[in-house]
Amino acid sequence: MEDRYGHRISYLRVSITDRCNERCHYCMPTEDQQWLPREEVLSYEEMLRVVRVGAELGISKIRVTGGEPLTRKNALSFISELKTIDGIEEVGISTNGTLLTRRAYPDSDQHYASALRQAGVDTVNISLDTLDREAYHKATGRDLLDQVVAGIQAAVAEGFDKVKLNAVLMRHRNEHEIWDLIEFAREQGCLLRFIELMPVSTSEVLSEENFMSTGEARKLIEFKYGALQPLPDFKTNGPASYYELPDTGQRIGFIGAMTNFHFCETCNKLRLTCDGKLRPCLGSHLEFDMRQVLREPDMTDEDVKRFFLNVVDSKPEQHDFRDQYQPNRRMIAIGG
Repeated sequence: MEDRYGHRISYLRVSITDRCNERCHYCMPTEDQQWLPREEVLSYEEMLRVVRVGAELGISKIRVTGGEPLTRKNALSFISELKTIDGIEEVGISTNGTLLTRRAYPDSDQHYASALRQAGVDTVNISLDTLDREAYHKATGRDLLDQVVAGIQAAVAEGFDKVKLNAVLMRHRNEHEIWDLIEFAREQGCLLRFIELMPVSTSEVLSEENFMSTGEARKLIEFKYGALQPLPDFKTNGPASYYELPDTGQRIGFIGAMTNFHFCETCNKLRLTCDGKLRPCLGSHLEFDMRQVLREPDMTDEDVKRFFLNVVDSKPEQHDFRDQYQPNRRMIAIGG
């Protein structure tokens, strides 16, 4: 699939739940989140149909997201089905890491990290904005940093193709930890990416007071480590630009949606929300109701394909985050 601007679409992020066991302020900043009624959430069978039809159109990479995807019952069974679909070459999961060492099945001691690897997951993205326990508690509303670190270590031990740590940059909150996060990622053998804040939940989340650019982060890193070596040929599924630290050869990435004016040029993804909205762009209000299409009694796969292609044709050239963007959904409801 290719849109009118030359974006080749090969990547689908599938949110399987809007629920989460944490309350990160840039994603779901309040405790009184109104969860979607069960009947409004796509069934696993409906999601698998979307993936199967998408694969016939060129989707080859899937990332399972939430909310926190491991909070949904039977998530492992759904994930294990993804790799059986013709055309799906890579399956990843985005998680906060808090459940990776929890028992995956009532009658087994196998933990989630091991069960995910067994289910065919290739890559794991884990959110980690701070290594300070008090700061973590304040940012997420939960005292779960020890579980996250254990989850990261469990994921590394399972031998996933990549374990990526995602740190959202926040001035006055974690800029003083950039060097510590780099050292931690090196010690664990993980790929670390620094991400700029985006106004995806409420417009108040993003302000001059708390925004920190990837350019500023890079300057801090180079102050300690020396000039970073660009790695233009090193790519993962997303829009990160990667660099190598001198001496150690450690790779780190920067995701700068707000300050990188070429950010959208290589976009290759669509997002399916757990309530069945197909979104061509995170930073746009455009979304299309695939749930209604899927639940029409006489809807064929060819009809679903046409829906897919129409959404791709509607994909904007660039996101709207820089244009006084006012979110219409919190990130928890879109899919991380």
